[in-house]
Amino acid sequence: MAKFVMLTTLTDEGRKTVKDSPERIKEVNKEVEAFGVKVLAQYALLGAYDFVNILEAPGGEAVSKMAIALGSRGTLQTMTMCAMDIDDFIAGLKK
Repeated sequence: MAKFVMLTTLTDEGRKTVKDSPERIKEVNKEVEAFGVKVLAQYALLGAYDFVNILEAPGGEAVSKMAIALGSRGTLQTMTMCAMDIDDFIAGLKK
């Protein structure tokens, strides 16, 4: 399974939703899993991004579908990056 880092920024509508219903964050995590993407870790952030999620998925296609579906609601924007275990990265460089 591949790992991904997803940075999320809430829109004005998303901030209102989280303020009114903070538990909505956990509900969205369940929706993410319906795409075959597992949330390994999630943190709220201060700064340019509101959340960082560490995800595990079969590949980029599942993560892309999930990000488009969530983003199409108008409550958040995402930036998703593929992440590689450092030992795998080093081994790949030695080949």
